Amino acid sequence: MYPFSYTTADSTREALDAGRRGGRYIAGGTTLVDLMRETVERPRTLVDITALPLREVTVTERGGLRIGALVRMAEAAAHPKVRTLYPVISQALELSASAQLRNMATIGGNIMQRTRCTYFRDVTANCNKREPGSGCAALEGFNRTHAILGTSADCVATHPSDVAVAFAALEATVHLLGPAGERSVPFADFLLRPGSTPNREQALRPGELITAVEIPAHPRPLKSGYLKVRDRQSYEFALTSAAVALHVRGGRIQEAMVAAGGVGTVPWKLPAVERHLIGERPSESLWAAAAERAAEGARPLEHNRFKVELLKRTVERQLRVVGGTK
Repeated sequence: MYPFSYTTADSTREALDAGRRGGRYIAGGTTLVDLMRETVERPRTLVDITALPLREVTVTERGGLRIGALVRMAEAAAHPKVRTLYPVISQALELSASAQLRNMATIGGNIMQRTRCTYFRDVTANCNKREPGSGCAALEGFNRTHAILGTSADCVATHPSDVAVAFAALEATVHLLGPAGERSVPFADFLLRPGSTPNREQALRPGELITAVEIPAHPRPLKSGYLKVRDRQSYEFALTSAAVALHVRGGRIQEAMVAAGGVGTVPWKLPAVERHLIGERPSESLWAAAAERAAEGARPLEHNRFKVELLKRTVERQLRVVGGTK
């Protein structure tokens, strides 16, 4: 680990002042500290923001949900409003990590976490995300767990967050505070596809701080859920996952929100699946036909071709569960 300085911020003003000077924000530290130990991350200054007043979960005036950036994963998963309004969020959080990590890690930190690609974390391997222009060892290496959607010639690493998949499906918004004031970014635009700049992972401006994630109000009744497929049932990252939310009224699907994890360089919204569902009556044949569209545009590598069919089956399974025809 490289030497660094450490400071605390007791107000957002103090945090922003430190961030403007190049400080890195830290709360639970469950990802950043690991990366510092492995010398992947080498911040000169850490700014502890755990004292900031960003720990509330509130229902918005229109019936949506606002989750403060410093709400612990375990707190968000257990919150009655989260469990009642959007069980897909609670389920994604509870499947995300060990209980110890969920008790420490925050919502803001979770969506900011960096990839678990072994080549990214091995400082002796070529990685454009870690060292732009050095190459991508995963392209010709062992790429079984890597992305099949949203990839580029420079990076095929997946985004590891589970709850980010739920946020993507529900079309959440990320609220930010920075030196220039407040702004909001649609979740779909907050996490960036790698393209030719895989080292730039979020649409953050220098010194900006995440203050909350807001889920808009959706028509009721809304059924939702999260399914995660992994190599082992204990703490493990997804091979594929599916977040599904359906609004069914009058026997037909009026609104469908579907996203996948474990297969994309960012949490992957599935608009082709959603379009196939709208206006239709729930049925086994509908789920199967819609799921066939889940992997459109996929570009599998040598070792992860199995993810194409696994993604389709995962989406079909969760549509069946949420749609009530299990």
